[in-house]
Amino acid sequence: MPGELAIYGGLFLTAFAAATILPMQSEAALAGLLLTESYAPALLIASASAGNVLGSIVNWWLGRGIDRFRDRKWFPVRPSALTRATRWYQRYGRWSLLLSWLPLVGDPLTVVAGALREPFWSFLAIVTIAKVGRYLALAAMTLSWI
Repeated sequence: MPGELAIYGGLFLTAFAAATILPMQSEAALAGLLLTESYAPALLIASASAGNVLGSIVNWWLGRGIDRFRDRKWFPVRPSALTRATRWYQRYGRWSLLLSWLPLVGDPLTVVAGALREPFWSFLAIVTIAKVGRYLALAAMTLSWI
């Protein structure tokens, strides 16, 4: 049982990091664990989703204080990506957060949502739909549910 907890916790941390500063691939970790057939798919999806959503919340929070953090070395978003995400967000509004699961543009979108003062609860709802939907689709493809 402690070994399983470490697996779910490790996936949570990988998904969290993938949504924030570190360039990580939570999809590969989830797919690999699903293919072992040693762990409950629902718990794997829940762990990855929770970590990735929490990582996006960190990005939203960073966006809220972007003026204080933008010039820091550790800031997770390049200026060009931030500009591109701001244009998307201004054009499509909160619904652009449905693309928060995409590589390259998704994380900057979550930072921009904070910077542009998207209310937390609408942010959380839309990002959760996007992130859980992505992991469900990945699990379905990996396990040949579709």
